[in-house]
Amino acid sequence: MLYGVTTKRLNEQVKRNLARFPEDFLFRLTPKELETLNRSQFATGSQKHRDPRFPPYALTEHGAIMAATVLNSPRAIEMSIYVVRVFVELRAMLASNQELAQKLAELERRVSSHDQAIVGILKAIRELMHVPIPKKRPIGFTANLDEEA
Repeated sequence: MLYGVTTKRLNEQVKRNLARFPEDFLFRLTPKELETLNRSQFATGSQKHRDPRFPPYALTEHGAIMAATVLNSPRAIEMSIYVVRVFVELRAMLASNQELAQKLAELERRVSSHDQAIVGILKAIRELMHVPIPKKRPIGFTANLDEEA
């Protein structure tokens, strides 16, 4: 539906151009994945026409772009342009998030050094608040015994 072709036509083109679809572009679903997928559907089609020996293909994002390039319908051409634009936009969003993460890390470094400086200032203020009690001098003449020795 996405490319405006039947599943049969898509499978034909994938088989004819298998070299364009490495494992990180296209893979077959495992039986467990297929069961989960079928269970999550509200209405499923008839299973009798599907060959259980060959589970369906699944495309990664790169495989979706490649599928659009091997199909020659007007809708497939339109979708290939759309998919490329979406991935370019996604990459730009990720790059902006990386810039933001770097700025936050830099801010955290600055703030942590400020925190240490503030702690030092508070210590100094507390020390100034504790004025030492001055020693009282005794009244009258007292001799220093240490100097005579």
